[in-house]
Amino acid sequence: MVFSIKDSEYRQCSVSLMDNVANPDITFDENGISNYFYEYKTKLSAQLNSEEKQLQIKKIVETLKRNGRGKPYDCMVGLSGGVDSSYLCYLAWKLGLRVLCVHFDNGWNSELAVDNVHKIVEKCGFDLYTYVINWNEFRDIQIAYFKAGVIDLEAPTDIGIFNSLTLICIQKNIKYILIGDNLASEGVGVAAWSNKNPNNLIDIHQKFGSKPLKEFPIIIKNGRYIYYKNVYSKIRLLDLFDYNVKLAKQTIIDEFNWRDYGGKHYESIFTRFYQGYILPEKFQVDKRKMHLSSLIFSGQISKEEASLEMKNPIYPEELLHVDKDYVIKKLGMTSSDFEEYMESPVFDHGYYYNEPPTGVQVSLIRRVLSRFKQLVIN
Repeated sequence: MVFSIKDSEYRQCSVSLMDNVANPDITFDENGISNYFYEYKTKLSAQLNSEEKQLQIKKIVETLKRNGRGKPYDCMVGLSGGVDSSYLCYLAWKLGLRVLCVHFDNGWNSELAVDNVHKIVEKCGFDLYTYVINWNEFRDIQIAYFKAGVIDLEAPTDIGIFNSLTLICIQKNIKYILIGDNLASEGVGVAAWSNKNPNNLIDIHQKFGSKPLKEFPIIIKNGRYIYYKNVYSKIRLLDLFDYNVKLAKQTIIDEFNWRDYGGKHYESIFTRFYQGYILPEKFQVDKRKMHLSSLIFSGQISKEEASLEMKNPIYPEELLHVDKDYVIKKLGMTSSDFEEYMESPVFDHGYYYNEPPTGVQVSLIRRVLSRFKQLVIN
């Protein structure tokens, strides 16, 4: 296997949609197959066989139910209302688990997402905990990310979700979270498109924000994020099933009368606008290449089918105008503010503080957890 160095000539993987527009650091072998295919293949080789998966599922259910004795819940699921988390709830329901569903409301939920969430918890008989973020603080963080010029405008949401789930695990004494991350539909990722380091968020907000973070779910000491772990165990349940997105959609439609959003993670209006407009227009990134390539590698669609899908508009024109006006207004921007942002320079996340937590911080938070009462330590 020989990989070529990157060059300026346009190249696309011979078996997927990944190309050197999506990621200039992509490499290819002598047959034009990209490194993403081999990375996916390596991940796939680490998966259990069918018999081992069945045994693992049985073991997980037994462990969760045993740990949940005398408690109201066996585990938690972060429920967005999207395909992955909705189908995850379906599986947990069929496995007889007692689940606390946690929905993170950052102010951008579509009515359709809320409707899907309520249909699922009602049918499954699960309890729902909606974590409503302080909108003024969250908007201030998002505006700071716009001003910073970084690509991952979804980082505040993802960091908020992670931390809120952790805090609820502490409060509810839940030791296990079922997560929707999976190899079949999310096996391809581009590291340069993402940065979920809370220290990066704190530095960006300190440089460009205007409000103190008093309620945002993050633990801060001396201006830096304190890392905490060993609070719960994450279980990638979808990887233990033959997860097929098309069949999963049909199942949750049949079981919950679930309604489709028309795009991956489009249950959020901001995500829809970010992925459908900001990313391709400002950063020349079309995440459909990544999502569809995952499905190609997992054998759920062909490259030809994926290429046809790419010919469809990334954003219906009428919806784009509605969403654009809505996002600009909700963020408190003017149209000229937004256009100025779209023309402004792009900065790498590494331009801002990005160090991992130190051993001292880890030790400190372990001592704090037992008496943890606040979301923010000033």
